[in-house]
Amino acid sequence: MRDENFYNSGARRIQAALGTRQVADHIAANYVADSLDRAAAALVGRADCFYLATADSRGFPDCSYKGGLPGFVRVPAPGLLRFPSYDGNGMFRSLGNVLENPHVGLLFIDYEKPIKLRINGTARVSTEDRLLASFPEADAVVEVEVRQVFENCPRYLHDVRHGAYSTYVPRPNRVTPEPEWKLKPEYEGLVRLRDS
Repeated sequence: MRDENFYNSGARRIQAALGTRQVADHIAANYVADSLDRAAAALVGRADCFYLATADSRGFPDCSYKGGLPGFVRVPAPGLLRFPSYDGNGMFRSLGNVLENPHVGLLFIDYEKPIKLRINGTARVSTEDRLLASFPEADAVVEVEVRQVFENCPRYLHDVRHGAYSTYVPRPNRVTPEPEWKLKPEYEGLVRLRDS
C-alpha cells in the first residue's frame, strides 16, 4: 500500500528514534491493503468476537469487545464489512462515538493460527429495516468502509487454549528467541537481530 498517511508524524518520530523506519516502510508497502482479500474475509467471517476502537469528537478513545456466533461479522464486499449491535446496557458508547467520529479500528484474533488482523476504516450506524432483517435481534447495524487491512505480529499472543504464555514474552535470565518473520530473507538488513 502506498498510503502516505499510514504513519503519522508521531509514528515517524519514534521510528526515527528507534531505527525502524526501513522495516516500517517495507511492511506498509508490502503488507497493508485497502480491502479484505479472501483469507482476511474468511478470518473475519469465522470470528466469534473482535475488539472495536472508537473515539468521540474530542478524540477521547474507547475500546469495546463485540461477540456473537461465527458469521456475525459479514463481508458483503472486499471493502465493506457489517456487524450487529446487540442489546446491551444502553450506554451505546461505541455507536455514539461512531456518530460523532466515524473513524474506527477493529482487531480480530485467531489464537489457533495465530493471527492478529487489524482493520481500520470509516463506520456508519444504520437502523434500516433491510439491514436489521439480516441480523436477528440487532438494535442497529454498523457498516465499515475499509481503509486499511494488515496482519500484526502475533508473537506476544498467549496460548489461551492451553494456558501457556507466549515464548516470545521476555523473561528473567533467558534470551528471548527471535520471531520467524525477522529471519526471512526479505527482512535482511531491515531489522536488527539480537546476536548481531
